[in-house]
Order: sequence, then C-alpha cells, then structure tokens
Amino acid sequence: MLLEQNQQTTIESTIATLPVMEAFYTLQGEGAHTGRAAYFIRLGGCDVGCFWCDVKESWDVNAHPKLSIQSIVDGALEYPGRMAVITGGEPLMHDLTELTVALQKAGFQTNIETSGVCKAVTGSWDWICFSPKKFKAPNPDIYNKANELKVIIYNQSDFAFAESFVPHLRPDCRLFLQTEWGRSNEMLPRIVEYVKDHPQWQISLQTHKYMDIP
Repeated sequence: MLLEQNQQTTIESTIATLPVMEAFYTLQGEGAHTGRAAYFIRLGGCDVGCFWCDVKESWDVNAHPKLSIQSIVDGALEYPGRMAVITGGEPLMHDLTELTVALQKAGFQTNIETSGVCKAVTGSWDWICFSPKKFKAPNPDIYNKANELKVIIYNQSDFAFAESFVPHLRPDCRLFLQTEWGRSNEMLPRIVEYVKDHPQWQISLQTHKYMDIP
C-alpha cells in the first residue's frame, strides 16, 4: 500500500499545471471570431504592464490556483462549444504545448491572444491573435505566425503604431483596430474614419461588453 501511495505521489507531481485566474464559457466578443461560442481560459502572469488593462488582477502569476492540464480540459468539455481561447495576462509566459495538444485531442480549436513579447511561441495553434502593446516590444518571431493583428487604440498615435507592424506580417493576416473601452466615445469615431480611409483594416468592438456578458 505504501509503495502504491508513493507511486501515486510521483505521478501527480509530474503532471503539468498552469495558473488559471478564471475559465468560463461565453461568446468571443472581439476580433475575427466575434460572436462564436468560446471557452476562455485566462492564465495568470503578465509583465507587460498596460496601465489601461481591465484584468490587472491577472498580473501576479502566484495569485492563482495551479490546475492540471486534464482538469482544465475537463472543464472545457462541460460545454458544447469547441473553440478554446487562451488569454491572460500574457499566456505565453507559460509553455502551452501540453495544454494545446490536449485540447486539440479533445476536439477543440485552439486560439490565443498574445502581446508577442515572450521569447517563444509555444503550443499548437489554430489561430493566433497578435495584440502588441507599446509598453514592451514584441519578439519578431510572432510576425509570421499571426493570423490576426488587433491593436488597441487609446490615442491618435496608436494608428501609426498599428501600421508599423503591417509590413512584417503575412499578407493574409487580418487587421483590426479596437478602441480602449474607456475611450470609446472619443476614439471610436476616429477609428471609423480611419477604416474608411484605410479599408485594409476592420473595426473590432468589445461586443461582449455591449451584451453585458463575460
């Protein structure tokens, strides 16, 4: 019996875990997959430091329970949707290989939103949303992997910031501009006019906030 207990302890200690701030089933509110049912997995940990971030509680990597890969996948399987969105924080602070492989084996499309600042893009991804921030430069490795560029527009200079990435991206990368929620009244009309003049871009709205859902 003692041997069996020791073996069980060893097995459990080798199971990969990730700090999960929250996980929930809702609709994707932003970007290319807006309106689709999605299971969000928000991982703890971020060192980018956006002052307008609306999930600052995700920044401390040690403030969130560490869950096994299997328990994360089991949580996702409780719902009928089969699109999993890994977000944060900055999710690529963690090696996401095991999580994404397990999700895909369970039948999920794996999507991620990342600032691209980390040294490596780990994981097996069906869709990568690259959302760069002025506060920390991205690793250029993200450029040829991104399916979607989504830039938050907080002030007028952010339009030029957004355009600076376009030459480095794949020709099929979709381009989105999204107002920072607290600045919508001022910046959304400017984004509308910008997209009318630069039709390669699209507007992304935080539609989940308009719908008052998570």
